[in-house]
Amino acid sequence: MANINNVDEKVDQMDSEKKDRIMQDFDQFKSYLADKVHMGEKMGLNEEQLAKAAEKVSDHLARKEEPRNSEEYLLNQLWNVADKEEQHALAHMLVKLVK
Repeated sequence: MANINNVDEKVDQMDSEKKDRIMQDFDQFKSYLADKVHMGEKMGLNEEQLAKAAEKVSDHLARKEEPRNSEEYLLNQLWNVADKEEQHALAHMLVKLVK
């Protein structure tokens, strides 16, 4: 999470089995995101930086991954109908959700 600009690259490099485990169950996804948020906090990222990272991850998932459960489907639908400001607000909510 140190360089939030290479999110696509990091997610694309993730082992497909690990990605499937994370994406299959929404609680697993939240746990994974919580770990990354905690890591970002330890590195000194503030709330805004964490939200920007969550925004990049969410954008990547919306473009490249099929939702694997109803919660992810809902998030995907919300993300796709939102404008940039609403997406940023949703990213903030995701960070708060996993804290």
